[in-house]
Amino acid sequence: MPHSVPLHPITVVASSRAVVSGRLTEATIVISKGTGKITSIFHSVLPPTDFPEGTDYTDYSPHILLPGLVDAHVHLNEPGRTEWEGFWTGTRAAAFGGVTTVVDMPLNAIPPTTTVENLKIKVEAAKGKCWVDVGFYGGIVPGNAGDLKALVKEGVRGFKGFLIDSGVEEFPAVTSTDIELALKELKDSATTLMFHAEMIPPITDSVGDDVQRAHPPLAPTGPLTHYSTFLNSRPPSFETYAIAKILSLAHLAPELRLHIVHLSAVEAIPLLREARSNGIKITAETCFHYLTLAAEKIKAGDTRHKCCPPIRSQTNQDGLWDELMQDQTDGVIKTVVSDHSPCTPNIKLLPAAFAPAKESKRKKAHSKDCDSCESSEGEEEGPEEKGDFFSAWGGISSVGLGLPILWTEGTRRDENFSVEEIVRWCCKNTAKQVGLERSKGDLGVGFDADIVVFDETAEFMVEPSTMLFRNKVSPYQNKTLKGVVCETWLRGQCIFTREEGFVEKAGPQGKLLLEPRKMSK
Repeated sequence: MPHSVPLHPITVVASSRAVVSGRLTEATIVISKGTGKITSIFHSVLPPTDFPEGTDYTDYSPHILLPGLVDAHVHLNEPGRTEWEGFWTGTRAAAFGGVTTVVDMPLNAIPPTTTVENLKIKVEAAKGKCWVDVGFYGGIVPGNAGDLKALVKEGVRGFKGFLIDSGVEEFPAVTSTDIELALKELKDSATTLMFHAEMIPPITDSVGDDVQRAHPPLAPTGPLTHYSTFLNSRPPSFETYAIAKILSLAHLAPELRLHIVHLSAVEAIPLLREARSNGIKITAETCFHYLTLAAEKIKAGDTRHKCCPPIRSQTNQDGLWDELMQDQTDGVIKTVVSDHSPCTPNIKLLPAAFAPAKESKRKKAHSKDCDSCESSEGEEEGPEEKGDFFSAWGGISSVGLGLPILWTEGTRRDENFSVEEIVRWCCKNTAKQVGLERSKGDLGVGFDADIVVFDETAEFMVEPSTMLFRNKVSPYQNKTLKGVVCETWLRGQCIFTREEGFVEKAGPQGKLLLEPRKMSK
């Protein structure tokens, strides 16, 4: 019997271009097959002859090697609303686009992640279904302050609360009192407290916290199918008022990291800059859609664009880019996320011109909204008008499309735009935001070998075959994007290639990231 050649305990990948420690360089990356972690990096392309005979070696030149993206804001909706999304479909969509870690929001699954018991229900639902690594946020709702420290110990990556009606009755908005309780409870914890920052400014101070329920205006400025009518109903003052409220309470937990999710209005930036200059530990994220879509171009009835806070003007978009490009100095927007917030096509109330070819006939879920907007309940289509931006469900589907979306827009704005920027916003900084900066978000020794092979010159059209999330409804449909993910690696294993698809035989290799956070520097 001939002796079999033992498998070498390393895998080697190389390229003439790789983003290592945030900088584009030549690189040869050595990965332990045992741990799935990077054990060494050489800043040149070493030949295969430098390694033991039989070593798995691939030179991907001229494609770029990137760290896997960390999408820190995703709604996977399982259990409870899996007709909208689920761990299997959502994480496959992520892997398709080079996202190797997603962090699941505490809503719109049922039950919401507001207690340890509910977290364990969600964890059980996720087992064996995740193609990428998945972390979980906890929720802040009225009455659950006593559950927060236990959730920290169980490994949630942070907490989110709404200052305005979330749209789902099982995740109510918080009042100032609830925020105070959460701040006091978490003030010494290794976590991040995040807010959906919209509130309707009161006419007088005496109105207090009874302002958070958002309904269509009694006197709309135009037809409900016109995007401008919807935009006018949620002005920037909603965001600035809510952020001012949060900042007024920040002194209760001076060491706690605070964060504004999906910042839309540039008018809020000076408030946040001033707060940071005064020592308040607050950051903000924005989303792919706020950086690439503009109100002026949204057609009547095209509710694929509805989300809250709303997509604003082209001038506002330009202002977000200006702030984002200053993230290494005094900019307040540090991260870019998808806020993937899907639903079934029927509750988007899409006119035929924008609806998918075969609309879902599943029973409509008993819920009003996706990420904060009002929507009417009922069975199937209901009596609502097609294209009504107020009754339609709010949320943008884009998980797995963010890398090409940003690359397309960034290079359109500046031919010298570097992929290093995207790595900072969508890998390094998002990993730090959720306490994973020691293992995710960078190609570095000791990090998980989450690697993306990126062809920055190739183009593709967004169509059902390239939208791997469950429901093929997205404002990016039929848009041509630049930048294709050729391969996605998770902890040293190739899990997806653009040519051959998923490594189905191996099955989902994603881990649930439940190790408790440690204090960041």
